[in-house]
Amino acid sequence: MSKQSMSSWLKNGTPWVWLNAGAVSISLVMVIGLLGLIAVRGLSHFWPPDIVAVNYSEPGSVPITLLGEIVDKETVSALRLKNAGVDLPEGQSAGQRYLLKVGNRDYFGLDFRWINGPWMMEQERPEHVVAIERREWGHFYGYLAGVKESGEWIAKGDGAWSELQKRLERSNGLVDEIKQIEKNEIGEINHGLESLRLEERQLELEGVETGSLQHQEIAQSRKDWDEKYAVIQQTLGDLYTSLNRDQMMMIISDGREVEIPLSKVVVAYQPNAMSTIDKLEFYFHEVWKFVSGDPREANTEGGIFPAIFGTVMMVLIMAILVTPFGVIAAVYLKEYATQGPMIRLIRIAVNNLAGVPSIVYGVFGLGFFVYFLGGNIDELFFQASLPSPTFGTPGLMWASLTLAILTVPVVIVATEEGLSRIPRNIREGSLALGATKAETLWRTVLPMAAPAMMTGLILAVARAAGEVAPLMMVGVVKLAPALAVDSIAPYLHLDRQFMHLGFHIYDVGFQSPNVEAARPLVYATALLLVMIIIVLNITAISFRNRLRENSKASEN
Repeated sequence: MSKQSMSSWLKNGTPWVWLNAGAVSISLVMVIGLLGLIAVRGLSHFWPPDIVAVNYSEPGSVPITLLGEIVDKETVSALRLKNAGVDLPEGQSAGQRYLLKVGNRDYFGLDFRWINGPWMMEQERPEHVVAIERREWGHFYGYLAGVKESGEWIAKGDGAWSELQKRLERSNGLVDEIKQIEKNEIGEINHGLESLRLEERQLELEGVETGSLQHQEIAQSRKDWDEKYAVIQQTLGDLYTSLNRDQMMMIISDGREVEIPLSKVVVAYQPNAMSTIDKLEFYFHEVWKFVSGDPREANTEGGIFPAIFGTVMMVLIMAILVTPFGVIAAVYLKEYATQGPMIRLIRIAVNNLAGVPSIVYGVFGLGFFVYFLGGNIDELFFQASLPSPTFGTPGLMWASLTLAILTVPVVIVATEEGLSRIPRNIREGSLALGATKAETLWRTVLPMAAPAMMTGLILAVARAAGEVAPLMMVGVVKLAPALAVDSIAPYLHLDRQFMHLGFHIYDVGFQSPNVEAARPLVYATALLLVMIIIVLNITAISFRNRLRENSKASEN
């Protein structure tokens, strides 16, 4: 290629187009690869792996049998193994070691144990080994010895497994029934008693005498609630007695026989005896439990439904709040404000707000929304609750407002861009036909700018859903006792704290007491957060495309 043609090729911009295309392609491959890694690491956690029995003999120690799941392996250099007391055969430069999930934390102290390959004498997969997911103390591995009822043997040997499954189904049904009573009926009673306490406190603030008719009505209502609570307590007592009736007897790898109450068992299965179809059925059941269940064991076990609910609810409330504020600000700046140095300064400030660290918004939300607004609201409307705050404490509403302030610059800029693209002759034509400026704006300009507004909302949702730092100061918690929506009036409780997927990832990944058990849940939760953001964005994009089609149809 000649020097002149090379110069012409550079000037026409072709190499820069190819460089940009290459950079976009590399970025796309990296994103897809990252999502693939997260998906593989997260979704594989729910597959029931085979359980191995390993005869393990460390030098100078008595040989033992270990029972568990092989969850990881790594190649270790000969020098490192030699420092650990492992001698490899001459000429071998590296060896394998395996991470074995042995479970039984209440008996062995740790869930996981590294074992060196050269010390593994035999490895087999017993068909009748049992894996148990417990409500406490993590997983349990062993052999089923039999089933007891109130301390008496009911089944042993071959018939014990079917009897166990039947009684375990009954036990889980009782657990669900107890949870529903405690959550709904007792929750309603507690709410009623708290309302009576606040009414009584309000009467004291108003100076009403203790023996008044209002106090008598409150006392009668409290008596009615107490009687209802006594009945429910009796029912719960009977259910707990029935729940604690059955036990399963297990033999662990060191030969000890231990008793496990069925009330502590979520599911028991024999992975080595399961077919591929059985494992697939178990896999999808576990995925559903993860999505729809409540967390356990410091968030390292169970599901993450409260975090999913809190994330979606916060994003929806944020979107409802940020859209009108952002659109109104953009309309004023573009359509009504006199363009000059002040408006240019405001636009610069809006653009700079998009680059402010999110933790600064969290500090602002804590100081202004929680302490100032929330504290004044409590003083004006919730005096009976003081000194316990109602809105003067971090909660869902303040978190949503903080994120609305954080994302409003994005909506303002996107809406202004949309308004700028609308031809001036459309406005002039509407005014020439006798429409006022407000009518032109409402009936003509804003409908045509609606796709740009939706673009701003899409960007706002994508950013807000993944934010964690400000939420740690204005409402998100490790474990929320109740959802923000329930069957108790006013049904939507904006003052309650909530769980969030982003904070859940941080908590499980960096604050968990059991790192190895928590690591797969970090991947699974991260994948779920990405999927929720994608679903929210796709929903908003579909609305935007529909608005564009309607706008094109109206133009034609």
